[in-house]
Formats: sequence, C-alpha cells, structure tokens
Amino acid sequence: MKNALNVTAAGDREIVITREFNAPRTLVWDAMSKPELLKRWLFGPPGWEMTVCEDEQRVGGGFRWEWKGPDGMGMMMSGVYRELTPPERCVRTERFESGCFPPMGEQIATLVLTDQGGERTRLTLTVLYPSKEARDGALAGGMDKGLSAGYERLDEILETVSV
Repeated sequence: MKNALNVTAAGDREIVITREFNAPRTLVWDAMSKPELLKRWLFGPPGWEMTVCEDEQRVGGGFRWEWKGPDGMGMMMSGVYRELTPPERCVRTERFESGCFPPMGEQIATLVLTDQGGERTRLTLTVLYPSKEARDGALAGGMDKGLSAGYERLDEILETVSV
C-alpha cells in the first residue's frame, strides 16, 4: 500500500508535511540521519545525484548537502542543528542555494517521528519560512512532487535495511 504525502500551508509562514512509513521509528530516523543512507534516497529530481553529504549531527553541528543535475545545474542546502532527540525529534536551520529558484532565506525545520505501533512511523515535518512570500514560493515550486518522489525511494530503502 502506497503511503500518501500531505502538504499543507499553516498560518502565514509554515508548511506542515505528514506521511507514514512502513518501518519502525529507529529505522526511519537512521535513514534520515546517516549520510550513507541519505545518499541512497535523497537525490532530488530525476537525473540528479547527491554529490556532497556532510553531516555533524549534534546540537550546534552543521550539515551540507549538494546535488548536481544532468544539465550541470546544482543546488545546495546547509544549516545548523538546534535540537536533537533521536529517534524522535530534530530541529535545524536550513538554507538553500540554487540557480533553480530565488533565494528564500533561512528556514527552521522541525521533524517529529511518532511511533504508530508495530512497524509504522508517522513523519510530521513543519517548516517555518522567513516570510509568507518564501513559503508560497516553496509551495509553488513543486516541493510536494520532489518530497513525494524522495519518500517513495525511502520506502524502497526501508524495505532493504535492517535496524
């Protein structure tokens, strides 16, 4: 059964993303936090690849992810971890740099993974943008399509990885 992605605008500056995974919470956390697993599912639009995946998961630590497309276009996301409570919660800043879309400034992403019992985990990702315009730009840019494709690849990874 395919799990549905739900992307909703909230307030003036937030997007709330929810989705369930058919895997235990610790496994979903690992797939979202370990560079060797991130590289296997978080590679952007079709034809793109993740070329840099640096991640220092600790409060105050940073991350830097870079992607390259088939036409040579690239994009980068970086930020700093503000809060980490594995395997349940992560709060970090995020900043995108790309020739694909206008700068949105720094956003704050809060990831919460909730154990649904058995082998199911519910993801809730709340992203707070610096302005309504930045939030609306992210929504208009097709973030739902990219997230959906990435999470479907993550489903495949979760089927093959053990805790």
